[in-house]
Amino acid sequence: MKLVVVGAGGRMGQSLVRAICETDGAELFGAVERTGESSVGKDAGELAGVGVLGVNISDDPLPIFAKAEGVVDFTAPIASVDFAALAAQARIVHVIGTTGCTANDDAKITAAARHATIIKSGNMSLGVNLLAVLVEKATRALDPADFDIEVLEMHHKHKVDAPSGTALLLGEAAARGREIDLNANALKSRDGITGAREQGTIGFATLRGGSIIGEHSVLLAGEGEIIELSHRATDRALFARGAIKAALWGKGRKPGMYSMKDVLGLNSSE
Repeated sequence: MKLVVVGAGGRMGQSLVRAICETDGAELFGAVERTGESSVGKDAGELAGVGVLGVNISDDPLPIFAKAEGVVDFTAPIASVDFAALAAQARIVHVIGTTGCTANDDAKITAAARHATIIKSGNMSLGVNLLAVLVEKATRALDPADFDIEVLEMHHKHKVDAPSGTALLLGEAAARGREIDLNANALKSRDGITGAREQGTIGFATLRGGSIIGEHSVLLAGEGEIIELSHRATDRALFARGAIKAALWGKGRKPGMYSMKDVLGLNSSE
């Protein structure tokens, strides 16, 4: 499968290049970066430490998308929206691991899915998506009057969005289990005299520091007991491998919006 990595000069982009090289059935066809980035013009394989691949990083995605079969994207919301439009124009697979998208961004990406096969997830790892399934099952089984929900996450100091896409993915899973709307029941900050906790809310705690790749826990706190469901990432290559798996899964599928739960067969309806 001819794949394009956008944001190829960054840490995640380089990890994606390495994952493509390690995956049977995947080929690095193109690499893209923003105009003005120092990596433009360099060989993507050499930059990623896998040797010269003959694929130079370009700042012009249009001609590359036109001949590719898929694009893998861990960039920024505004860029992902633009790439989704290009993927729709080329009618190819677009895997999006970008987090921090607004409702307006998501609406534009969903519109692009009329013509592109888009697989979007707040986290591309098997473990996190399995964790989300367990969170949904646990919150469905436990009475909201007896157990409070807290989502805790910690990432490296360079992460720019909070709560993380993974924390929101887990919060959405908890909300589905409770059959409530996350946006209406999420509590993302506490400061000052907050008063007693309101029953049924889903709390988020965000920590940032050092080089931590990603740690997430969902606490179900009851009277006299706490249930903790957790995931710890120790290598960002796992996200890259999951994204390439998603791209290969999407090849030949009809246009539409999909998630890693679809890729991994973890949908509750299955």
